[in-house]
Amino acid sequence: VQLQASGGGLVQAGESLRLSCAASGFTLAYYAIGWFRQAPGKEREGVSCISSPGASTSYLDSVKGRFTISRDDAKNTVYLQMNDLKPEDTAVYYCAASRYHCSRRIEPYKYWGQGTQVTVSS
Repeated sequence: VQLQASGGGLVQAGESLRLSCAASGFTLAYYAIGWFRQAPGKEREGVSCISSPGASTSYLDSVKGRFTISRDDAKNTVYLQMNDLKPEDTAVYYCAASRYHCSRRIEPYKYWGQGTQVTVSS
């Protein structure tokens, strides 16, 4: 069972990135997926989540209107489209899978990816 987060990088403020979370060893369609981030010296926070089969989503207030979470269960992948990136979005981004409902809390998530670095310069 593995989650692989990818798509991070170094961008300038105002630019976009799309993160991907690919699952192997299990069927992602049966899981709610969350994206979390952790900046240096800060606690990990829930950025967004999407339910299974995707009817429900949730976003951190600071990313509403800029980030969009989606899922392609045929590809066993969840995406996080991040537009109008800001320096305060700089963090390591993690995806995680939960058999429960969409939540931006850490506790419900059983499987975690390794993280992908997003750095936004001003």
